[in-house]
Amino acid sequence: MFDFLIHSPVGYFAEETPLHPALSFQGDEMSYAELDAASSQLANMLIREGLQPQDRVGIFMRKSLELGVAIYGILKAGGAFVPLDPFMPVDRLDFILRDCSIRHVVSADHMAKPLRQLDESMDLRLYGVAAETPFASLTWDQVRAMPKATPDVWIIDQDLGYIMYTSGSTGFPKGMIHTHHGSVSYARWGALHVGLQPEDRVASHAPLHFDLSIFDFFSTAQSGATVVLVPEAVTKLPASWSQYIDSERITCVFTVPYVLIEMLERGAMEQRDLSSLRWIMFGGEPFPPKHLRTLMEALPEVQFSNVYGPAEAPSCTIYDIPSLPEDFDEPIPIGTVSYNSVDIIIDEDGNECPVGVAGELCIRSSTLTKGYWNRPDLNERAFFLRDSFGHFPEVYYRTGDVVVRHEDGLLRFLGRQDRMIKTRGHRVELDEVEAALASHDAVSEAAAYAVPDASGSKSIHAAVKASEGQSVEASEVMKHAAKRLPKYALPLELMVVDEFPRTTSGKIDRRQLAEQSGGTEPLS
Repeated sequence: MFDFLIHSPVGYFAEETPLHPALSFQGDEMSYAELDAASSQLANMLIREGLQPQDRVGIFMRKSLELGVAIYGILKAGGAFVPLDPFMPVDRLDFILRDCSIRHVVSADHMAKPLRQLDESMDLRLYGVAAETPFASLTWDQVRAMPKATPDVWIIDQDLGYIMYTSGSTGFPKGMIHTHHGSVSYARWGALHVGLQPEDRVASHAPLHFDLSIFDFFSTAQSGATVVLVPEAVTKLPASWSQYIDSERITCVFTVPYVLIEMLERGAMEQRDLSSLRWIMFGGEPFPPKHLRTLMEALPEVQFSNVYGPAEAPSCTIYDIPSLPEDFDEPIPIGTVSYNSVDIIIDEDGNECPVGVAGELCIRSSTLTKGYWNRPDLNERAFFLRDSFGHFPEVYYRTGDVVVRHEDGLLRFLGRQDRMIKTRGHRVELDEVEAALASHDAVSEAAAYAVPDASGSKSIHAAVKASEGQSVEASEVMKHAAKRLPKYALPLELMVVDEFPRTTSGKIDRRQLAEQSGGTEPLS
């Protein structure tokens, strides 16, 4: 049908079903033919402005039809797109732009304010921005004046497709490299598993910098279906979200449990016609069975699936939930490995664990990241070679997740080996939170830990100790941290302590801090 490049389905369906909507946003639609032409215009503009194959291009914008144009235009030009959280602090934006050597950024006028705060000496060229900034800019009108023919760019499926940044334990974000091949493998798996058809309308609820969005855009395109972009304001209001499902006749949703719990409890579901829904996938964190059971009872015609997978190996396992008995209160299984993936569970010595014995989950998959951008140290720790057949070493990724395989063949998630947690679907390294807090001039030490919340997710709590001879207010430290961390990574509560509890080795006893707040520190 079409080749192994992420953007190929757009051109294919522009020929096969040119008038069928590829994108929908707040009542406006863009057909496959229109998306194909608009993305080619952006690609031609990027090439004219000096973009070379495999150059990284930032996407710094909120939900809009142009978001899809940006994704496919960058890919058609041979570039790799880098999703940039439109709500991230400027310091974090600055770091990613420099770390990834980004010189081209596709954006919009509503993002001009943070762009103006970037260092003027940065070598940036903006696209889609008419507002005044310190950087050379080309408007969307100028982009639309470019030729609509797809540029002749020679790339292969092993080339860069996108780089996605996530929280890093050093205090700085880390970028995961994904190829066209890996992304297409993931997209095809998703489309096949859910049975997507052209008439499906798939919600793009997650932001682009969250790996769930890759299913939303690419699995949908594989099937010639429609991506329904959900405005940021709607994602934050459960009643508006359920109304959006109703009015947009959404058929498939992939989101985090927190969103579904909020919809269940505050979404006025009884007032909506949700009969269009046929499949709901969730991932990012465990879904409390009591909430999931109630939601499944409210939507009896919908198939629910628990999807597991770090952004390094997205959606590498899945469990299609048949039903939840009233007395079932155990964590929902994460299922079995997805198509074109292999898993092993290993102990501390690297030996494979038998059934019923917990260990670290390691994944080999066609969707696996090619590594971390500019981080050979992380690559060395996260990947290892395993010679199964005596001739061809296989690359495995250490997820850091502790799991156990039961006799029924299903995997159960038990927790993290390191100090990364998942809060409302977002991955956060607690070490990064501590680094941001401790960077305040008056703070000598900081400790961050996780506390379960009422929604079945986890919230971040933290404590800081003032430097000798200084005093500090919690509000001052929070204001300082807000310049360095995304909102979801900021502590819900922060206290200033005179002394930290210590272990016998003299380290801060974070487990004791967490227990005092009703939580438990992640496994270390």
